[in-house]
Amino acid sequence: MRSGPSSDARLLAEPVPGDNAPALSVSELSGALKRSVEDAFGHVRVRGEISGFKRHSSGHCYLTLKDDRACIDGVVWKGSAGALGFRPEDGIEVIATGRLTTYPGRSKYQIVIDRMEIAGAGALMALLDQRRRALAAEGLFDAAAKRPLPYLPAVIGVVTSPTGAVIRDILHRLADRCPAHVILWPVAVQGDGAAAQVAAAVRGFAAMAPDGLIPRPDLLIVARGGGSIEDLWAFNEEAVVRAVAECTIPTISAVGHETDTTLCDFAADVRAPTPTAAAEMAVPVRADLISTLRDLGARTHRCASRYRDRAAERLEATARRLPAPDRLLGPQRQRLDELGERLPRALSRRLALARGELAQAAGALRPRLLLARLERGAAALAAARFRPALAERSLGERRAALAAVRLRPALAERPVAEARAALDRLWRLAGNLHPDRPLQRGYARVERRQGGVVATAGAARAAGALTLHFADGAIDARVERAPASPYGKDKPQQPTLL
Repeated sequence: MRSGPSSDARLLAEPVPGDNAPALSVSELSGALKRSVEDAFGHVRVRGEISGFKRHSSGHCYLTLKDDRACIDGVVWKGSAGALGFRPEDGIEVIATGRLTTYPGRSKYQIVIDRMEIAGAGALMALLDQRRRALAAEGLFDAAAKRPLPYLPAVIGVVTSPTGAVIRDILHRLADRCPAHVILWPVAVQGDGAAAQVAAAVRGFAAMAPDGLIPRPDLLIVARGGGSIEDLWAFNEEAVVRAVAECTIPTISAVGHETDTTLCDFAADVRAPTPTAAAEMAVPVRADLISTLRDLGARTHRCASRYRDRAAERLEATARRLPAPDRLLGPQRQRLDELGERLPRALSRRLALARGELAQAAGALRPRLLLARLERGAAALAAARFRPALAERSLGERRAALAAVRLRPALAERPVAEARAALDRLWRLAGNLHPDRPLQRGYARVERRQGGVVATAGAARAAGALTLHFADGAIDARVERAPASPYGKDKPQQPTLL
């Protein structure tokens, strides 16, 4: 036996005496790493800049946090994404709170984000100033476009929360100074989706007909109580600013207290320091009860805040005792998202390959060509049997005649039958992949009137006019729209008469 460095090399893995390191499977090693990382970093706070933010159709959000030296992938599950106080964008510096985990499907680690805030007022103010300069360059804040307020409006539209102290202050002030017909459009003034609801309410008031069932307002008030810059951020969103600037009704912006300033204030025709002051601007003076109403509103707001805080504490204490479903379903959700993206591409590629194979086989298997070849062979065979001059032909002619003698009909029919069977299999595969095949099982295919398949609810709402294809025919349909509502997605909201 040869000695040397290569004497320890073995072909088969065998137990070695004294070796206490058993071979682990890839799944076992990945699971051990996942448990180690989650135990060591069960709660972390990371500061970094958002990059590559993407919201998946499932509602989960994927992003990368980076600084000048390193980066880390992050994921925000659907339940946590709905509770974010702002809309994440690339370039925003944030502080993310969550836990580290691993994703065995790609052998990488990532942070599962439970809460995310903008990294300090400085970063938030920088983002606000950048947005203000961009909108000002478009002319949305020009003083020449401001409209004067009506002296005595008969109908006043109010866009605010229906449960807060703001609407009560406005109604009390108007009743005390000069009663007017008030129409409230209820919206959420804080949190995810608040900006879209406020913009839809402003555009809904502007779209009302003057002689409709609900009278069109002569004046519009967009109001919200005071708070931090994070609480008022919905009124700094581009959708709200553009809706207020394009509104054809004179608008008063009454967002926050006197020291609070939002982009909605620049876009409105008049800015009021408080919602109460907006009511004073809307109608002429009739009485002086400002201090009393302000005290009552502040007390109501404090009581509501105290009740809300206590309920939040009880809810948080109860939630700590429940297991977190994200820890169990996190990798499966991410794997499902990946498979959902790959499945349409795989089906399209398989269908294209099947069509190519079918076209190639159909072009080569034409019965007329096979029959012509059989006729030529039969003619050559008959000529070889009945012509005595076959022995006098050249060597090349003899070889051709011998090949014709060997061409029997049974040998020619066998490849025809095999090709016909392959063609039948391709046709069955093409029939199973036909887009009208699922219609026989009760499904329907949705298309635009102008053509093109509609695959999502958002595309259906954008198309408006649709065509539904069933197994026995097609019918036309139209998507009905409704203004957004803070009470939920299942119940459409209408303006409320007060």
